Amino acid sequence: MSKNQHFSAQKQKGITLIGLLMAMAVVIVVAMVAMKVVPTMIEYNSISKAINSTKNSGSTPREIQVAFDRQKEVGYFDAVSGKDLIITRNTDGGFDLHFSYAKKIPLVGPASILMEYSGTTAKNGIVVTKPVKAD
Repeated sequence: MSKNQHFSAQKQKGITLIGLLMAMAVVIVVAMVAMKVVPTMIEYNSISKAINSTKNSGSTPREIQVAFDRQKEVGYFDAVSGKDLIITRNTDGGFDLHFSYAKKIPLVGPASILMEYSGTTAKNGIVVTKPVKAD
């Protein structure tokens, strides 16, 4: 029994080159999608913080809209403006702010991701949306 016969009898362990390339391709695709989605999630968090901080900043809906627009300039987001907010009076005599919007994220060619975001300051968590207009 020579050394070569002993070596060939052992079972080899590890990943093949093709397996490694396929795993790397999956990791790259996931990373590319994450790089496009994460900024929209950060923008959503900025908008949520802005409506929470402007909820009690005015005594009229217009004052709240103006305060939100000021927060928008500081927060560096453009998906929602003060006019896009739905402002309702709550049972405590204050106001609840609601927003909803969609972001279309292009990927490759005709493929894209549609992210739908909505938020509210209402205690019950139910988002009020604008009625859809018929075409």
